[in-house]
Amino acid sequence: MTDSQAPASAAEGHHDRIEKLLSAMSREEKLAQLQIRYHPDPERAKELVRGGIGSVFWPGNVPQTNELQRIAREETAHGIPLLMGLDVIHGIRTIFPIPLASAASFDPAVAETDARVSAAEARSGGINLTFAPMIDVSRDPRWGRVAEGFGEDTYLTTVLGTAKVRGYQGESLAAPTSIAACAKHFVAYGQGEGGRDYNAVDTSWYRLRNVYLEPFRAVVEAGVGSVMASLNSVSGRPMHANPELLTGVLKEEWGFDGPVVGDADAVLNLVNHGVAEDEHDALVLSLASGLDIEMGGHVVAADGTTSILPGELTDERIDDAVRRVLQLKVRLGLFENPYLDAAAELDTPTQQSRSAALRAAERSIVLLKNEGGMLPVKPAQRKVLVVGPYADSTDHNGAWVMSFGFETTSTINAALRDLLPDSEITSCEGATFFGSNPALQDEAKAVAADKDFIIVTVGEPSALSGEASSRSDLRLPGDQEALIHAIADTGVPFAVVLANGRPLVTSDWIARAPAVLEAWHLGTEAPAAIANVLSGAVNPAGRLPMSFPRASGQIPIYYDHENTGRPASVGGTLDQEEIDIGVVGPNNLDDRFTSKYRDLELGPEFEFGHGLSYTDFQHAELTVEPRSLALDALRDGERFTVSVAVSNIGDRQGDEVVQLYVRDAVATLARPVRQLRGFSRVALEAGASEIVTFSVGWEDLGFWHGTERDGDFAAEPGTFELHVGPRLDATTELTVEVTR
Repeated sequence: MTDSQAPASAAEGHHDRIEKLLSAMSREEKLAQLQIRYHPDPERAKELVRGGIGSVFWPGNVPQTNELQRIAREETAHGIPLLMGLDVIHGIRTIFPIPLASAASFDPAVAETDARVSAAEARSGGINLTFAPMIDVSRDPRWGRVAEGFGEDTYLTTVLGTAKVRGYQGESLAAPTSIAACAKHFVAYGQGEGGRDYNAVDTSWYRLRNVYLEPFRAVVEAGVGSVMASLNSVSGRPMHANPELLTGVLKEEWGFDGPVVGDADAVLNLVNHGVAEDEHDALVLSLASGLDIEMGGHVVAADGTTSILPGELTDERIDDAVRRVLQLKVRLGLFENPYLDAAAELDTPTQQSRSAALRAAERSIVLLKNEGGMLPVKPAQRKVLVVGPYADSTDHNGAWVMSFGFETTSTINAALRDLLPDSEITSCEGATFFGSNPALQDEAKAVAADKDFIIVTVGEPSALSGEASSRSDLRLPGDQEALIHAIADTGVPFAVVLANGRPLVTSDWIARAPAVLEAWHLGTEAPAAIANVLSGAVNPAGRLPMSFPRASGQIPIYYDHENTGRPASVGGTLDQEEIDIGVVGPNNLDDRFTSKYRDLELGPEFEFGHGLSYTDFQHAELTVEPRSLALDALRDGERFTVSVAVSNIGDRQGDEVVQLYVRDAVATLARPVRQLRGFSRVALEAGASEIVTFSVGWEDLGFWHGTERDGDFAAEPGTFELHVGPRLDATTELTVEVTR
């Protein structure tokens, strides 16, 4: 039974408890509940709790957790238990793939399982609140935090974000295996100018409504426990001082009744933003705007005093904020059971959790390229070289893993040795992540000379992605590109394995690599998962959740862009003679004056939704019923049913990811060329077939109208294109009509 399904008497009892506490608390005691702080000194942490602070960061173990909860319950005036927060992003003990990788699975169960395992491990140690999931839509891979999100698409982010909330929160927040989720960062944090972390955002309400707000609206509807305000400004208004969004949209329009949590010291950052004169001004401004928990502990000092004077915040605003905090604590069952059994703490991965992490990692790997069936490694290729800085590296956990997360102890080299005992597997460094050492490439070429197959393992170390890790150049760092060229020069068959936290620019070497496997940062079981795919024990089926650009200067590049008034049909460079004589395109003399780069081919290197398999699939003719619906019927819930028969015509089992895209051909506002509105990952044995069905309704064909906050969501009459297939470049199209 979920909290929303609790008996009325229980809900009334919870309400009475909260109102009784509110009536008994002083103004300072209420304000003390509206902050979260960490102190590494256990004794100082105890003093914070005795001072009435409402939330703390997890102290690190069960005994300290229990002691802080005991002090809160027994040594404070009202015995209010503590929220214990931590960034549990993609695991705490057992590390799962980074969220961007889990998005590549196109499987909501991967995200939900990650969160479910993480929640059980976290709650067993005393954590009851995680600052996750990150559901910022981002189209700029220069931003390091794309590793922490689900990519460039609003629909995919919404589906996986709500799945992760379900995983964290379970059937009941009071369960010993559940923690409260905190959806972040509200809002448009992933749109920072230049891909720089914390940077300003200038966007319209049209873009906010249709792209950035939608995942948050969905998780609020799904019952997310809390929401975190973002560090950026939106159209000049810093989010921690943005009442129109924090209160107007999130709380009033959507009815969100949980607490809004501030990001680390983001309230004080209002001074740097230039909208607050000092700390006091920033605190009053943020709390008045709708913030409920300040991260930093500046609202009330350790001695119980506050700079916030009576009248600077209304009693109603203070009570509303405290009510939200207390309600979350009630839902978590902390008043009844704040303590943990140290003997039951899940402080190391179990066989079950590692198996779940392995499956998640395997499902997240994307086969980008496989010319001539280069992969998997063939049995006859017995002499194999594993080369590159990732060959013997254990750095697979990725960004946002705490020091107590399980360190990956295996390597790709070791995992392949275990999996292919009859092969002669050797390894060498070949290149470094930073700097240049041509001697390493010379050594690699010498070692490669007598090999049957070479696996080149390159990428970004974990430290290059995540928060405060924006990059202006998305090529492989160090001399890794030189290594790929050196191996290509040998003429020995080879494949490239990428381990990274963001899309990379591969244009310098991609044409020379016959096979490329995007492995991301996959966590605890990364080496085993990569080895399983390379060997063919597992057939890859991941799809890109974010486009890979041809050059950093092409960013932002994303699939669901507007068509523009002058869409290009060709791209690439033109020589001076062609320009001089006016031949500006091979087929279209007017193509010069279209939206493109003169020095690049059109489109990304690899687009959103791209991914290959070791087997072959065939899609039968697309069908849809009905072919026409009246607008009123669509609004009332009638839907189009789209079906396609998918067959595995290859010689081995595999998964096909069937994707449905929609285009509104003519609308009152410019609409994207395509939008993902459904996907299904289907497992098929060789020779098997399955009919995949999608349901398309009002929410799929409509969009938010208007350029002001008070726009409305509606579909319009007209022709809609439905595109279904395994990738954007391999879809079948049908049209349907929505009549007046």
